[in-house]
Amino acid sequence: MTKILIVEDILETQIWLSEIASAAFDQCEIDMVASVKAATLAINQNDYDIALIDIGLPDGSGLDVLRKLKSRNPDIICIVTTVMGDDAHIVAALSAGAQGYLLKEQDADMLVKQLKQVSSGVPALSPSIARRIMTHFRLTGPVAEPDGNLTFREQEVLALIGKGMRNIDVANDLGLAVTTVASHIKSIYRKLGISSRAEASWHASQIGFTDISTAKE
Repeated sequence: MTKILIVEDILETQIWLSEIASAAFDQCEIDMVASVKAATLAINQNDYDIALIDIGLPDGSGLDVLRKLKSRNPDIICIVTTVMGDDAHIVAALSAGAQGYLLKEQDADMLVKQLKQVSSGVPALSPSIARRIMTHFRLTGPVAEPDGNLTFREQEVLALIGKGMRNIDVANDLGLAVTTVASHIKSIYRKLGISSRAEASWHASQIGFTDISTAKE
């Protein structure tokens, strides 16, 4: 039986998402929570196969819930269900390990169809989100072939900024000067052919460098 966690603070939307999940997955068991605190408790007490997670919660970000789920079970399928379709939230969610990003404005039938595809390895992406991802990387991707030969220290720095840490926090974590961290970031940007922290977060998750920082914790 597929065990599903729905993290959503609006009761009507909780019920709506549970109906969609029930239609998409046969013989599923669904838990519903409305906050980061309640989600953390549920995660500590249960093993889930799939999670539908809203980003804006009363006591924090749903991305923190996503990270907790991934830390407990790297194989869990986490799908963001939200009304926020801007680049920053999309990149942050994908960098945190989300396998899907669905907008609640879609019809229920379309959401059911997209969730059904997940079991076949197809990411659950709203059409507008898929277009934004393609546009984002077409406009911000490297203009030249990137040199991906990062040093181990650069990999460590990339892993940490990929988690959203500031330069000063990275410096404190690695025992470096802030100016040294800035130099490493400049080198990382040059080698990967990127120009923003959002792109750095994406590359960190895609290359798997986030595991470097996780292993140290």
